Amino acid sequence: MNKILLPNGIEAVEAEYITSPIEEYNNNPFIQSLSPLIDKESIVRKLLLNQPFDVEERKLDGSIRVHIIKRLYKVFQPLPIHVKIWNMIDSLIRQGYISRNPFNKDYRGIISRNGDKTNERVFTLNRSTSFTTTASCGLISGYSGMGKTTTVNRCLSHIPQVICHNYYNNTHFNQMQLTWLRLEAPTSLKSLALQFFMKVDSILGTDNLNRYISKNLSTDALLSLMGTVSCNIGLGLIIIDEFQNLNRNGVSQIMNFLVSLINSCGVSLIFIGTPACYDIFSKELRIARRITGNGEVIWNNMSNDQEFKLLLKAIWRYQWTRKPVELSEEMIDLFYDCTQGILDLVLKLFVNSMKRAIDTGIEQITKAIVINVCEEEFKVTQPIVQAIKSGNIYKMNDYEDIRRIETIRSMSNSSNKKGRGDSEVKHTVNIIEKEPNKIKRRIKIQDLAEDDLRRVVNDGISQGKSEYDILNEKGYIDNMDFFRLGVGL
Repeated sequence: MNKILLPNGIEAVEAEYITSPIEEYNNNPFIQSLSPLIDKESIVRKLLLNQPFDVEERKLDGSIRVHIIKRLYKVFQPLPIHVKIWNMIDSLIRQGYISRNPFNKDYRGIISRNGDKTNERVFTLNRSTSFTTTASCGLISGYSGMGKTTTVNRCLSHIPQVICHNYYNNTHFNQMQLTWLRLEAPTSLKSLALQFFMKVDSILGTDNLNRYISKNLSTDALLSLMGTVSCNIGLGLIIIDEFQNLNRNGVSQIMNFLVSLINSCGVSLIFIGTPACYDIFSKELRIARRITGNGEVIWNNMSNDQEFKLLLKAIWRYQWTRKPVELSEEMIDLFYDCTQGILDLVLKLFVNSMKRAIDTGIEQITKAIVINVCEEEFKVTQPIVQAIKSGNIYKMNDYEDIRRIETIRSMSNSSNKKGRGDSEVKHTVNIIEKEPNKIKRRIKIQDLAEDDLRRVVNDGISQGKSEYDILNEKGYIDNMDFFRLGVGL
């Protein structure tokens, strides 16, 4: 694609129309101007981001190498979940445009009528009976530090944000197309509109903010104008990041508007947030049903499996220490034990261990250095890592950023006025139902593992202890204040 520099300095591309093997993606300039569909291997190649590395750099002075190792923060190693996110973004943009063909007579009529209403100062987002949206929404929810925002930004970097149209099928078509727009979770509806106009103006060089805000329009009017502008600029996708920060007092109003944006304007949405945002969607069927089956990526911490090894191998070759070491199974297990598969912590542990090896003159990443760095420089995150390591859902729920989704679903379903007792009962039932059906048979106590709960209780009783004392000593009984306070408060 030919690149164009807009008057405000933003880089755009000149539209080139590609025939798609999918029939509904043709005869629509908004879709045909997008990059062609690619297979999984091509997606991985596009997402992969290596950094310059030369073994000769290991000979440089340590004061220089401690700066070079910062390159590692720019490395991007594609994993299967990244491919899933790529496909979700790509699909939401294309699908949303199907019902918004600017060469469709009915759609052009809707845009024209919306413009007339704006001129007449009639502000409404009521859906036209002749418009059936094909837009939907997706959710990327997971632990903090897993790279949700980084991954989305990496995918978006391969989608031209601004496309300039001039002629389509020998017909004059003067149109600026904004394929995607990223916003932060709003504190109110008005802040959402203001943020929208500011971002659009900074990208396209328009003057919507001054044009509309100076008129002291109401919030409803601003939201209506936001929908009108979205249609006029061919906006394909809005990404709302840090959705867990959404003001809980205005959730219903904001969700109403976002649903209207999908239904009336055909703009697709993606929400990004930690597990703390999941209870918002579980209580909003209008959004939840659109997410279900269309795009829901749940991103908990990594397991110590082949994907984790792939990640470590990708960064392990960037060793600027003078005595590089091979990546052993023992080292893999150590890194997992220290980070519990939180991607951000894995990378930082590797970088800081390398820095410690250079600073101390050892010039080699050893187990002792890794453990020392973890204990001394990761003190703030260790309680969270230990909570994940314990597998104890009550300990994990003390930290909103690592609440597992299956736990949140259970708690959301049981969050009602029946009180703490019903909540705990439903939560317990949920845990029991997840256990696979097994054929019951008599098991001898001596055949059980030493840490098996049944053996632990039996041995304790034989020592004259009560069941409560036994479980309390072994750490199975925890503070239940989280459930007394209620979910989402």
